Amino acid sequence: MSAAHNKQIMQNLFVELAKGNGKPFVDSLADDFCWTITGTTKWSRTYRGKQAVLDELFAPLFSKFANQYRNTGHNFIADGDHVVVECRGQVMTKKGVPYNNTYCYVCRLAAGKLTHLTEYLDTELVTAALDGPAIDFRTDKKRR
Repeated sequence: MSAAHNKQIMQNLFVELAKGNGKPFVDSLADDFCWTITGTTKWSRTYRGKQAVLDELFAPLFSKFANQYRNTGHNFIADGDHVVVECRGQVMTKKGVPYNNTYCYVCRLAAGKLTHLTEYLDTELVTAALDGPAIDFRTDKKRR
């Protein structure tokens, strides 16, 4: 697929994410998709496989939100099978803390599916607004 086509795929996904509709994004993930969150937060690591992303990242993360998560893309840069997206998420946590993070996603696509995403974000905000996941999937131990 061309860079222009990959860019259009990502722009279409972010139109839906801005409305709070994450289904097209989830549907776009390849089965062997990998999501890397940079930094040293309790959420920072590489989640390998679509099911791991859904179970170990999305489920515990979204359980902390009081309302519908939205993510608006502001800038899309494409080169070959990579698309870089500057975006801003917006949601309120169940603790009443706004979690409005700014992101840079470096995405790789193949055959119209997302295969890799590296997320650069405000790690200070992650630490201030979010507890870690209830289970540390690296060790399978419950966090206290």
